[in-house]
Amino acid sequence: MTEAIRRGSGASLFSAIWSDGLDPEGRIRNVERLAVPIAVLLPWTTTGVAIAAVVWALALLPTIEPRAFLASLRRPASALPLAFVALVLVGMLWSHAPWYDQLHQIGQVGKLLVLPPLIYHFARSSRGTMVFTAFLISCTLLSVVSCLVALDPLLSAKLYFSRGPFSPTSGIFVRNYIDQGQEFSLCAVALAYPAVTAWQEGRSRKALLLAALGLWLVVNLLFVITSRTALVTMPVMLAVFALMHLRWRVALALLCGFVLLAAVAWSTSQQMRQTFGKFFTDYGYTENQNNETGIGSRLIYWGKSLRFVREAPVIGHGTGSTRELFERAALGEKGAHATVVSDPHNQTLSVAIQWGLIGVALLWAMWLVHLLLFRGQGLVAWIGLLVVVQNILSSLINSHLFDFTEGWIYVLGVGVAGGMMLAQRVSLQSPVPAGSASVSRSQP
Repeated sequence: MTEAIRRGSGASLFSAIWSDGLDPEGRIRNVERLAVPIAVLLPWTTTGVAIAAVVWALALLPTIEPRAFLASLRRPASALPLAFVALVLVGMLWSHAPWYDQLHQIGQVGKLLVLPPLIYHFARSSRGTMVFTAFLISCTLLSVVSCLVALDPLLSAKLYFSRGPFSPTSGIFVRNYIDQGQEFSLCAVALAYPAVTAWQEGRSRKALLLAALGLWLVVNLLFVITSRTALVTMPVMLAVFALMHLRWRVALALLCGFVLLAAVAWSTSQQMRQTFGKFFTDYGYTENQNNETGIGSRLIYWGKSLRFVREAPVIGHGTGSTRELFERAALGEKGAHATVVSDPHNQTLSVAIQWGLIGVALLWAMWLVHLLLFRGQGLVAWIGLLVVVQNILSSLINSHLFDFTEGWIYVLGVGVAGGMMLAQRVSLQSPVPAGSASVSRSQP
């Protein structure tokens, strides 16, 4: 495969995916390697992720064992995402929305189809942690580039690749501050577990290195690209970590350290004060002046969404119907109340509008099953739990399961970690021959 890459031939590279011939273990290793580019590209590009996912799926196909794959699909962790996608397709039958709105919604949900194959593959793999490592390295590199863009906004790639007029934003190289906030906060909190574990095992140098990396990402969040979503979700994720993995004295010390860091950031970061202050000023601007704001506009979207849900509570208005309903509700309105959106900025309401209580039941059942999948100790369990918790929390003020970056973080994180957790449980339940050592395949 290395030789094919060196030659630079597209055909040679593509054939290299199956270069191991009849060796099934070799093909499985190739599938694992090809999951890494998805994680590397995720913080940077949407097109690259889509291409990498297609290549990964093509590499997976020859390695699938039909009976084992079908058995994997029957597990709730895989069956519920498939059921949700099926509901979205069936919801087209009673939707009156234009075709392009329906197809757009299917495209947003379609990424969930990748989750069951990921779970299936990484249930037979012991090398899923390299996917998480690749994502961490990629996010760290992006944080460095973000700091450079903060010093010179003209370095932003959005300035040169944006389809329309773009005003450079300090600290944003690609995408937007919400995506970067989700990526950096996830990596920063995820690093807490290996850092504490390394410290307890006496590997102080590694612990300090991991802690410094996590602190670097937090500093970027507080001083470069402050995100209100990250400000809301990150303390809760840290509290989950403290409750699950720390003694009360250590947890109290961590809390004091976090409060001290927040106090320093508050006194030195004007951007953080401005971002946090919007929680209190946005509502007033919208309520009194009818201007569009982050929090104030969301309250309007949520109020209208509840009315839409009452009109069709059981099966909703159908796939892709959100924008049409907001267009209808905007007639005769002015200012913020006349805003037309295709997303109410709340995952549960977005689902309820289109597929009613049936859709909401499937959504929350999927979240709950995936939460329960990551019961237990270990780095893999912690990463999987953190991905689900972050998605649930951020989906209170956004529709992050449908958004590209956050949705793919969920699919990749739950798929890889979920498969490894299932492999670990199967390994623990399997009888061990006398005189042999039991080694969990999913341990990092």
